[in-house]
Order: sequence, then C-alpha cells, then structure tokens
Amino acid sequence: MRMFVQLVFGLFVLKAAVASPRFSRQLDLDTYNSANYDVENEENEYDYDDGLTTDDSQAEIETLAPHYNYPEPGEEELEEEEEQEEGEEEQPLKAQLVPQGSGGSGLLMGPDTQKEEELFPTTPETPQEGAGSQEEIESSGFPEPEQPEKPDEPEVDISGMPTCLLCTCLGGSVYCDDLKLNSVPPLPKDTTHFYARYNKITKINKSDFAFMNKLKRIDLTANEITSIEDRAFIGLPELEELVMRENYISQLPSLPETMTLIDASHNNIGSKGIHKEAFKDMTGLLYLYLTDNNIDYIPVPLPDSLRSLHLQRNNIQMMHEDTFCNLNDFNYIRNALEDIRLDGNPINLSRTPQAYVCLPRIPIGDLI
Repeated sequence: MRMFVQLVFGLFVLKAAVASPRFSRQLDLDTYNSANYDVENEENEYDYDDGLTTDDSQAEIETLAPHYNYPEPGEEELEEEEEQEEGEEEQPLKAQLVPQGSGGSGLLMGPDTQKEEELFPTTPETPQEGAGSQEEIESSGFPEPEQPEKPDEPEVDISGMPTCLLCTCLGGSVYCDDLKLNSVPPLPKDTTHFYARYNKITKINKSDFAFMNKLKRIDLTANEITSIEDRAFIGLPELEELVMRENYISQLPSLPETMTLIDASHNNIGSKGIHKEAFKDMTGLLYLYLTDNNIDYIPVPLPDSLRSLHLQRNNIQMMHEDTFCNLNDFNYIRNALEDIRLDGNPINLSRTPQAYVCLPRIPIGDLI
C-alpha cells in the first residue's frame, strides 16, 4: 500500500513538472542545442572533407567573433601620458594653508615645506611663566598689550548715611565689618550684637553706645583703637561680651558686672592698664583672655565662676600662694577653673606648689 501511494505521488510530481513552463523552455532549448550540434558536425565533416587549414579556421573564428572597435593609442598619446606620469612623480609637495578653525596649525607639511616658511610665517609660541627673558618677549615683533588702568575706588561719604544702609542689619545684629569706618556709626536702639571688625576706628567715646539698653555683645577686632573713655561701657546693663583683640589699647576700661567674656589680647596693656580688683564683682565671668600684652602680674582677685584664664606671652614673674586658693580654708576647691595658660612668661611655677592645691589642673607654663 505504501509503495502504491509513493508511485501515485511520483506520477503527480512528474505531471506537474512536465506541465510547468520552465520544463517546456528547457526541453525546447535541449532540442535546439541538439539540432545545432548535428549541423555543426555536418559542417565539420564537410570542412574536413574540403581540406580546411589552420589559418582558414582562425580566419573563420575571427569573422564569427563580435567586433568591438577599440581605438588604439598612437605613439604621441603614449609619450604624453608617460611625461605626465613622470611629472606627477617628480613634483614636490608644497605647503598649503589649512582653513583656520580646522584644529590644525594652519600649515600642511611636506618635503619642500622649509622652502615655503618665508611665505607662511608661524606665530611665535607664548612663553611660559618663568621661561624666557624680557628681551626675548620684546623681540617677538608683537606689541605688548597695555595693562588696563585700575579704576580708582570711589570715595563714599558715609556721614549722615543710615546705618542699616551702610551696614547689614539682621534682626538685632548689626554687621559693619571691613567698611573703613573711622568711628562707631549710630546704632538702632534695639541692637543686641554689634560687629565692626577690620575697620579704622581709633577711639571709643561715651556717646557711641549711650542708651543701648539691649546691647549684649561688642566686637571691635582689628581696628586702630588707642583710647577708650573710661565709662564708655558702664551704661550698658545687658552687656556680656566685649572683644577688642588686635588694637593698640593701653588701658582696659571699666566694665559692668554682667560680663561673661572679656578678650583684650594683642594690645599694649601694661602693669597699670588694669584697675585694681577690676574683675572681683563679675560673678558671671567665664572667660578672661589677656594674651600678648605687657602685664606683669595676675589680676586678682578672680571670681569663682571663671573657667578659662589666658595670660600667655606677658611679663609675669611671680605668683602668690593665695592667687587662686584660700589659705584660710583648705577645703576650698575651685572646680570651674580648668584652663590656666601662663606659658611664655618668665615665671617658675614649681616655686609655688601650694598655689595649685585647690585647682583641678596645674597651670600650663615653665616648671624650671
């Protein structure tokens, strides 16, 4: 049964192949070729019988081949082509300009480029910092660019100008830093913190802070203050912090009892520059900084609230045993005073060991 199915299928395939146009064309072509083959054989037999030679067959082939008339180059054209090729080989490369902005240096280099350097001068290289002399720069042929003149700083007349236009006012704080002020400007009555650092203030008057009942901090760092009227700060009931570093003060002014921080370092305060018992009644004083002055003694008595005392680089030569402690009460302990700086003074701390028995830490300084 299986063989019968295959046989039927083969007959269908053969019938389809015979019926296709491609098969018909191929059959016609095969019939045509066979007919031509028979004709050629007959001609060949006839030719051989007629005694054709090799030359005659070659002539017949030439006649049968298609004729394409290619013009043969003459001798003159061949010579011109050879001369043109020789000229192209011997022609040297010449420098050519490259359009600016193409990323190149503006010159294509070739074997004869050196001959063309005079036609295309290159821009001299910019000397690096520290390389080359001034003569080499002047001989480059380019004029030196003129240095722009610095405009003069306009002089601003600050007299009569409202303080909050001249300075920066933020809430109760007034910032007048680095404005070349010669004096303290009028402040709003509700000022609590005043900053006038890095100016040219030379003197502090009583009227500068009069009736400033809310003022808590004054910072006059890095001015040119030489004198302060003695009662310039007494009328400030809320004043707690006074910073006058890096000035030329020789006399520390009287201060209210409400002080918690006093910083008068880097001035000219001497042995008579501090009032007697100046800090005795300041029961809330925490930080006293008198570094880099000419003080030759420790300004006692000091309040028990004091935490930090900086007196380094002065001229202190001696210290008493009751400078910090109470000799009448051996149970007295000063727990708050943990930071005492006496280094840079000509004093031997080992000579007064009883002066530190009430302190939580020994002062910093020379022990020899």
